[in-house]
Amino acid sequence: MAVTGGDALLAYRGLYEGSIGRPESLSESLVWATPYVFGGLAVAFAFKAGLFNIGAEGQIGLGALCAVYAGYAISGLPWPIHLGVAIAAGMLGGAAWGFIPGALKARTGAHEVITTIMLNYVAIQVTSWLLAGPMKDPSPFIAVAQTPKIADAARLPVLFEGFRLHWGFPLALGVAIAVWWLIQSTTIGFEIRTVGANPHAARYAGISVARTTMLAMSVSGALAGLAGTIEVVGLNYYHTPGFSVGYGFDSIAVALLGRNNPLGLIPAALLFGGLRAGATRMQFLSQIPIDIISIIQALILVFIAAPEIIRFIYRVRPADTATDVKLSTSWGRGR
Repeated sequence: MAVTGGDALLAYRGLYEGSIGRPESLSESLVWATPYVFGGLAVAFAFKAGLFNIGAEGQIGLGALCAVYAGYAISGLPWPIHLGVAIAAGMLGGAAWGFIPGALKARTGAHEVITTIMLNYVAIQVTSWLLAGPMKDPSPFIAVAQTPKIADAARLPVLFEGFRLHWGFPLALGVAIAVWWLIQSTTIGFEIRTVGANPHAARYAGISVARTTMLAMSVSGALAGLAGTIEVVGLNYYHTPGFSVGYGFDSIAVALLGRNNPLGLIPAALLFGGLRAGATRMQFLSQIPIDIISIIQALILVFIAAPEIIRFIYRVRPADTATDVKLSTSWGRGR
């Protein structure tokens, strides 16, 4: 911060005041953290199956687009049903976009990193065309490319009057717990973890690696689509180009910081949400560019990854804390 010519102390003061220093600041931090929880879950879920989903950005955008369409194109439904339809549409949109690289990986061996990166650009172009054409708000007073606002019945209510924090945050916590339970305590979760640890052993054990790969990428896409959905049904109420402000790419960092643990990434999402919420106040007080937040996030990841990097460079083996077990000389002999 000092290198930029600003006052570092004022910058930290701004970060504190803008993130947790006031009730409205804390509310904004939680608002920012909500899509990070969903996005981090999407990336972490794919990681559990040994897959690297870099396409969360596109899945978030298309999920939001599907949710918005269901929110304004359907009419006559009461509040809870219409909201549920919009959320389901967003999750299905993200799941469909995640299924594509999963199917390509399972059927042709195409690497998911390449296909998800390519699909990000496809999603951006498709979204831009729809927002400027078929889904553009027909109002003569709207000159920019954006959709009509969703119906009131498709919106998430706020938690506290006077704050922007909505019910999407408690929903994110609930989904994180559900994903943790799914991975740790179900047959599907066991198969996903087995495929991620050793696909050859999983195949030998009778687990369909192809089916598990497609399932993992579809669920990952659904979680990413849910991140975009919650943004439009709980906060924006319409879709515009670039509305996600990089949530998908930041979610990779959130998942890594949380060690790909559905519960561990919640503090990581809160940290990233607090940094984003406090960035504007920091810039106002210290005149330090808001881009410094991205540098701080990168440094956090470097420090977290430092032990693994050092072990890789110097070929240092991690200490084995397990106690030696001596086998009986009669092991395997009948008595």
